[in-house]
Amino acid sequence: MSMYNNHPYHLVTYSPWPIIAATSIMVAMLGFIKYSYEFNDKLMLVGMLMLMLTIIQWWRDVVRESTFQGCHTMKVMTGLRWGMILFIVSEVFFFISFFWTFYHSSLSPAVDLGSSWPPQGIIPFNALQIPLLNTTVLLASGITITWSHHGLLENNYNQASQGLMFTIMLGMYFTALQLYEYYEAPFTITDSIFGSTFFVATGFHGLHVIIGSTFLITCLTRMIFMHFTSNHHFGFEAAAWYWHFVDVVWLFLYVSIYWWGG
Repeated sequence: MSMYNNHPYHLVTYSPWPIIAATSIMVAMLGFIKYSYEFNDKLMLVGMLMLMLTIIQWWRDVVRESTFQGCHTMKVMTGLRWGMILFIVSEVFFFISFFWTFYHSSLSPAVDLGSSWPPQGIIPFNALQIPLLNTTVLLASGITITWSHHGLLENNYNQASQGLMFTIMLGMYFTALQLYEYYEAPFTITDSIFGSTFFVATGFHGLHVIIGSTFLITCLTRMIFMHFTSNHHFGFEAAAWYWHFVDVVWLFLYVSIYWWGG
């Protein structure tokens, strides 16, 4: 579709990327199952490589449609905003399931857990050490990405780029701290419901931080190539919404699992 239509909507042309992405995810998941049983990660790595290449080319097409072909009109961007809002709502309910599991198990501990929480034999993390530092890091990243957004709204690309770069650095620092925390953990994912809920909830949040950091790196690249303007930058706006969502989820994780649950 070109910009010379008689309507403001964008009818997406046929694309191979959805079916290729679905196939890549299936290969990666089968590879993960194979790795879980046989410790052979070749199939999983092939699936992840296929998915990364598909994402790069799919985003390339979206960037071309929005930036160079003029397909993302104001009407289209309204639809994209609602799509992103509904996606974040679905992510909220995804994490609600983890919190539900955690509170169900901790408010009424089973007898085989020693009728106590944390279960007997489990040494939880000190909430005032690395978890508190991670909380500070993510809160700071929320400030820097807001600073970047305000710079973009004022056409101050230097401020916008600097704020976005600081946000990416803080996101990577958070990921490094979480990996260190996992490495030093005094319990594992197989240590009762406490270990399961801890690693699943914080692990999925860590995955979201990595995805959000990738999202922001893509936005920084586009910002360097001047793809954004003060009134046409939904890609950046969606990344900022997603990052704020990640921040809020971590606050609930910190208060619930590290501070109250520990």
